[in-house]
Amino acid sequence: MADKKSDEEEVVEKKSGGNMVLIIVIVLLVILLIGGGLVAYFLLSGSDEAAATDATAQKQTKSMPAKRITKRDTDYLTVGPMYPMSQFIVNLLSENGSRFLKTTINLELDKPELSAELDKKKPLIRDIIIRVLSSKTFEEVSTMKGKSRLKDEIVSKINNVLTDGQIKNIFFTDFVVQ
Repeated sequence: MADKKSDEEEVVEKKSGGNMVLIIVIVLLVILLIGGGLVAYFLLSGSDEAAATDATAQKQTKSMPAKRITKRDTDYLTVGPMYPMSQFIVNLLSENGSRFLKTTINLELDKPELSAELDKKKPLIRDIIIRVLSSKTFEEVSTMKGKSRLKDEIVSKINNVLTDGQIKNIFFTDFVVQ
């Protein structure tokens, strides 16, 4: 008889121990669900603030005079005045730092009056070109498509700092990669 009572007590203890584990698992799942919901809420509400900031920036941009940032002009029949730049020698991005680019660039202007502004801003223009060139890898500048993208990027960044006119295109008159 005593054995039956102790067996029944052990079964009751095992059942209550199993119930305790089940309760702990359920509580942990509820905490995880609440935590995931909070994370999702904060992530989704953060994008609304970013969208509102973008909308405000667009309104401010519309009220300011429009800055003409154009793509390169590829009309080769009517080439505008040229502004020659001296040679550039830059290190290309690489893991071992052994690649470099040597190039000479001519800037095509939309009007001749722009050359006076370029003379004043020549160090800034050279800095922009050096930063863009040195941020590229050999793979990016070795293809025709890569050179075209490089030209677009340089034209866009230079046009951001010009007020008297725009750069229509750039021409590489020397381009050596080693």
